[in-house]
Amino acid sequence: MKFQVYLVLGTSLSCFPALALGQCVTVQDCTALGYTESSCDGGKGVKCPFGNGWFCAEDESTICAENGFKYSCTGTGYSGGSGQPCGGKYQTCNCAANYVWNGSSCALSCSSAYQYTCTGTGYAGGAGSACGGKYTQCSCASGYEWKDGNCQKKEVLNGADGDVYKCNGKVVGVKTSDMDFFVAMNDLGEMNWSSANSSCQNYFFCGNLKGTLPTFDQLQTMYKNKSSLNNLLSTNRGTKLTEYWYWSSTKYGSNGGSRLAVDMRNGRQGSFYDSDIYALPVLTSW
Repeated sequence: MKFQVYLVLGTSLSCFPALALGQCVTVQDCTALGYTESSCDGGKGVKCPFGNGWFCAEDESTICAENGFKYSCTGTGYSGGSGQPCGGKYQTCNCAANYVWNGSSCALSCSSAYQYTCTGTGYAGGAGSACGGKYTQCSCASGYEWKDGNCQKKEVLNGADGDVYKCNGKVVGVKTSDMDFFVAMNDLGEMNWSSANSSCQNYFFCGNLKGTLPTFDQLQTMYKNKSSLNNLLSTNRGTKLTEYWYWSSTKYGSNGGSRLAVDMRNGRQGSFYDSDIYALPVLTSW
């Protein structure tokens, strides 16, 4: 015996052809008619006309989500969706450079070469593209070079390098932060002023860079910074200032016959005409 159910304007008739009288009976069972839900989200559905059951029709977004279309594929690390969308979403996403799809998102994946933050003294920033805020190499500030995985201060072979002056990598002069000139690593010994002046003017610091006899003001600056200056001299294999008088190039008096000098023992000032005292070349321009 066959059983058929028809939904017509909210009324169902059940007909049994095998009965001699051809009797039709009205069916009012909401569950049997497909009204199986107690409610629908947002009231979106059809309510059984003679009961409390609901028939809820699924919208496009629900159908898409049930079939795995749930990723918008936008934001950092994404380059779009993979395949055709459904409801504006995708089953998988395409990832940007340095990102990989892990089954649910585009996750950052940097190679071990991206290891440098490129910040700090001597750094000017990263070189090339970054991954996770790090770089494969850094750009260095002026006076620094990329070497052995960091920005190192360039080695000066010839010229001023902070508080020392180098010639072919060797320190040939030193100065303190209060000095705008370099002094030679060793004095030239005791001699009269004429010899001192000539010897200092013919003293070569490096190449054709000649020295000169210090001025009276420069000698006073040397005395004021004697402790630091002596430390620099001894540290760089030079000779400390001799505890005695040093010639300056500054004339004394109107006749100019004598020259001013400074005693490195106590800073005393004096003038000499033809005595044998110490001469020390200085480098004032480079």
